[in-house]
Amino acid sequence: MKETVFSSLVFLVLLVSFYRCSDKKQRHSYNAQSVEHVDHLKKEVVVFVYHRFGDARYPSTNISLKDFENHLDYLKSNNYTLLTFGDALDYINNPHVPYMDRTACITVDDGYKTFKSNGLPLLRKYGYTATLFINSESVAGGTYLDWDELKEVYEEGIEIGNHSHSHAYFLNKSASDRKDVFKEDVLKCQAEIEKYLGFRPTVFAYPYGEFDLKMKETLRELGFKGAAAQNSGVMYKYDDYAIPRFPMAGPYVKLKGFVEKANMKALRVKQKSDDSYVLYGENPPEITIEFDPGDADLSRHNCFTGNTCESVLHGNSISVKATQKITGRRSLYTITAPSKTSQEWHWFSHLWIRPEIQE
Repeated sequence: MKETVFSSLVFLVLLVSFYRCSDKKQRHSYNAQSVEHVDHLKKEVVVFVYHRFGDARYPSTNISLKDFENHLDYLKSNNYTLLTFGDALDYINNPHVPYMDRTACITVDDGYKTFKSNGLPLLRKYGYTATLFINSESVAGGTYLDWDELKEVYEEGIEIGNHSHSHAYFLNKSASDRKDVFKEDVLKCQAEIEKYLGFRPTVFAYPYGEFDLKMKETLRELGFKGAAAQNSGVMYKYDDYAIPRFPMAGPYVKLKGFVEKANMKALRVKQKSDDSYVLYGENPPEITIEFDPGDADLSRHNCFTGNTCESVLHGNSISVKATQKITGRRSLYTITAPSKTSQEWHWFSHLWIRPEIQE
């Protein structure tokens, strides 16, 4: 009897100890997951877009090789991790991929020959990769790479993305058949790339940076991971089918400007009063954006619209309106705000498109 009581007491002590240990493990695991979740939400990637390399005949889309090497040298000297566009999407969206402090992505649109002859050797020199978006109708024409050259580029570790077949102004199509026209064009490019390179891309870049909600929906339905736009800003977990990119051509390529963009932080959106991008109504339009400010000091924000603008702060929301009509085909409303605790700045831009204006 005494042995039975003693055994029961021992078992009870062991059971209590087990649950105490188990509780500690659970709490430790919970805390670890919480930290991982916080780090995951902090993830950002600065994405740059280039076109031509060392081709001074086209200054508006070209970067000199000296300037491009200065960009790469800065990234290498400051310990940036370079990701392909597809890997950047995986990094942003997968909470199990560890947080990295400095991440960037180099994207190249159109597939000109100067990428292989001039840009790629510099990427190789610095041990970096990139994503090349190609429009299949142009392959092997004029100044564009042919399929054999693209295969060589791909085999060197460069990601190939879909930039449509025709590189058309899709927003010029009638609203009733735009989605079907766009879908057919994208699938044609997919088929061409699969035929000549042996795979179907998972990432897309909008021609001219133009898109609407139906085009975004189409890419999601076709199974693309995400899509690159051309409105400036920093990539974070918000909208995989409207990823902002900083343009690197013309007047924007000097090292000072590049360094500013490389160190830019996202001004993170919670919601917008207008989720469209095509301007059909009131001009100039007004938009109100609610931000998750984090370290951004919204009380010291600036707004830019191509001309003067008016902005009003309501708590964590900012209403912005240009003081003059938008006259170009594409225009941006940009908001910047300094950090509260550092010298960093936060950036957001919203794209407006007027399809009736021809280019």
